[in-house]
Amino acid sequence: MSITGILIAALIVGGTGLFIGVFLGVAGKKFAVRVDETEAAILEVLPGNNCGGCGYAGCAGLAAAIAQGKAMPNRCPVGGAPVAEKIAAIVGTEATESIRVTAFVKCAGTCDKTKQAYEYTGVEDCVMANMMQNNGPKGCTYGCLGFGNCVKACPFDALHIIDGVAVVDEEACKACGNCTYACPKGLIEMVPYEQKHRVQCSSRDKGKDVMSVCSVGCIGCKMCEKVCEFDAIKVVDNIAHIDAEKCTNCGKCAEKCPKKIIK
Repeated sequence: MSITGILIAALIVGGTGLFIGVFLGVAGKKFAVRVDETEAAILEVLPGNNCGGCGYAGCAGLAAAIAQGKAMPNRCPVGGAPVAEKIAAIVGTEATESIRVTAFVKCAGTCDKTKQAYEYTGVEDCVMANMMQNNGPKGCTYGCLGFGNCVKACPFDALHIIDGVAVVDEEACKACGNCTYACPKGLIEMVPYEQKHRVQCSSRDKGKDVMSVCSVGCIGCKMCEKVCEFDAIKVVDNIAHIDAEKCTNCGKCAEKCPKKIIK
């Protein structure tokens, strides 16, 4: 190959490289995504668990919503008050007080307190078991199945299966809410951390039917309702419900409950 051919080839390659470089530079500026500094600062403060407990698709989604004024600074349940204060400082507002909440399992039907309807030998999964006869092997169709879908869903190791029932470690719980979606029975709800009296049952069956399958289930006797001086507890559909805003944690309902199901 002559020297001329080599030079021409070098010019072609060099020219092509130069063209691509210029093109990429122009395209990079034209199609560059502008970074919202406020959003980036908020994202830096958020814990980064991406648990979805705030209702958004991860921490990035929440950061964008707060920066746009669509969500409050205290929206992150994992970060709590410390994170809320930092975010409020970033967006230039005052941090509103947030109430600490925790997950609560509305079932006390451990293996020694409930009857089994049949022996289940299928996949150890709550959703699968709930699709079986009687909504699972437990005699109580409302009771915890104990296969741990909530445990698997919790990113903070705050749930454990103990004696056939899910139990929450309230100190480890960050109230992300993942467990509430994982439970096919709808047994897990978020309650105020300071609410010390809670009804640990969800059965809506009549008292006689409850006692036939569980020794600690709520029988809807209304003894708790009658003794409460603050109108904070009502029996609806055969199950007692406590109004956290009215409850003073006096403990009279727990003392009067014949089944000791108010914990």
